[in-house]
Amino acid sequence: MRYDENYEFLKDSNRNFYGRLKFIPLNQEKDFYMSVGGEARYEYVYFNNEDWGRFDTGSNNFILQRYDLHADIHLGKNFRVFAQLRSALQDGIFNGTIGTDQDQLNVQNLFLDLNVYQKEDKKIIIRAGRQELDYGSGRLISVQEGRNDRLYFTGGKIMYASERLYIDAFAMMQDVVNSGVFDNKMSKQLNLWGGYSKIIIPKAGNLDLYYLGIRRDRSVFEEGIAPERRHTIGTRFWKYGGGFIYNLEAAYQFGTFGSGNINAWTGSIDVGYMFENTKFKPTINLRNDYISGDKTQSDGDLQTFNPLFPKGGYFGFNPQIGPVNLIDIHPYATMDLLSNLQLQLDVVFNWRYSLQDGVYRPGGSLNRLGSMSDKRYIGTAYLASLSYNINKYISISNGFQYFKTGAFINDITPNAKDGIFFNVQLGFKF
Repeated sequence: MRYDENYEFLKDSNRNFYGRLKFIPLNQEKDFYMSVGGEARYEYVYFNNEDWGRFDTGSNNFILQRYDLHADIHLGKNFRVFAQLRSALQDGIFNGTIGTDQDQLNVQNLFLDLNVYQKEDKKIIIRAGRQELDYGSGRLISVQEGRNDRLYFTGGKIMYASERLYIDAFAMMQDVVNSGVFDNKMSKQLNLWGGYSKIIIPKAGNLDLYYLGIRRDRSVFEEGIAPERRHTIGTRFWKYGGGFIYNLEAAYQFGTFGSGNINAWTGSIDVGYMFENTKFKPTINLRNDYISGDKTQSDGDLQTFNPLFPKGGYFGFNPQIGPVNLIDIHPYATMDLLSNLQLQLDVVFNWRYSLQDGVYRPGGSLNRLGSMSDKRYIGTAYLASLSYNINKYISISNGFQYFKTGAFINDITPNAKDGIFFNVQLGFKF
């Protein structure tokens, strides 16, 4: 999140060219200053048998580009303006432009911060305008970094921060994204609201508590198509580093779907160990997720969990299935081959939670209906990824996934084929 960066420490230092970009005084006292920055990302993507050959598209490859430029303006201790332009471009795909890949030019962030209270380590800030949101593990609210055009909202947020407690309360509208130049439209409808808190517990870890509400006038599940009003209450207990690592999360959802009631839930356990004093600093983890699906098709009520605005790669580098109606077992490991080169290996075993519900995409939209099949196993994903930081400005990463179809996919897809995904990303940031 570029707006979280703070370069005030450069105020009284001897700065090189890069430092002069990151701290530009606007008055003699230097309490009015500006910081500028930007990013460029180039990505090559290759798919073979996406959606397991359902549409017989075979192989497909294309190029993605993304450019960002931002300015962070501080006007004393109490006022701040952050503005960011983004261009997301796609070229080469033969079966149409993917909606999450193309947005030629838009205002990604444009907000005002007002510091209304500050005493010792405590402060309260009000933020208003267009802004990106990213909370917790990205399971429910994320910028969806895997997309070429990252997700953003327009609205207001109140933020409280102290040494061991952080609380955000927000009310947001999700904008309608079009593919042209400055043609995105504000929805003018409150469709995301809630609060997210983090409590730091010394030596034990971190505790997140949250409530999230959404409104959608047209939601699509195997149960049907109807207006959705959904509330999520959840908690997360997590700790990274220092040997034993863990990430435990659970959430319950209620509300209405058309004239029916919503009753859905999810639970996740991710435990592992980081060998910090061993060569290559390997980590080993085992994860297990349970995510509810609809119990009885066409009865009016809905037990399908809605992941809201999830991180697309939460269940693998490029998953073909999303965090809905799912049971998975996910062992994975990382290794620092060099100080700036990391390897990660994953295997993900996937089952449907309910046989009366289907398979959903990484963003949560319905992919394949499932009530006509009594098969539960979806398939196995084998993943490998490498990330190499050449320096603090330039990075290269690539990923590979092989998805071996299971009994359910083979049952509902004639002549189902195993899926292959490969990509390479080159990133530049200043």
